Amino acid sequence: MSATFPTTTSYEYIRLDNKGIPYIVGSTMKVVELVVAQKAYGWSPEELHFQHPYLSMSQIYSALAYYWEHKETLDVDIERRLDYARKSEDEAGASPLATRLRDQGLLE
Repeated sequence: MSATFPTTTSYEYIRLDNKGIPYIVGSTMKVVELVVAQKAYGWSPEELHFQHPYLSMSQIYSALAYYWEHKETLDVDIERRLDYARKSEDEAGASPLATRLRDQGLLE
């Protein structure tokens, strides 16, 4: 069995792991994780840097550029991840804490 190595891309700070998932070089962050944070909170690249100071602005802009060049594919991956999270949440049900807070009228 041969070892698999990250695949380079035309983006200096983006590599593909052995499953073809783009991640930011020098970190463990996947491009989709950064994009989801940007979409969820409406963060600018500068705010992304503030929230993730271990990433350089060059890494952030490279990840965002990669996303826009591969938007269709990455949006499918993001939706798949969100579906998995929703399904897992539905299967797990409400936590005991959430149930108590709802019973006390402290949570909707």
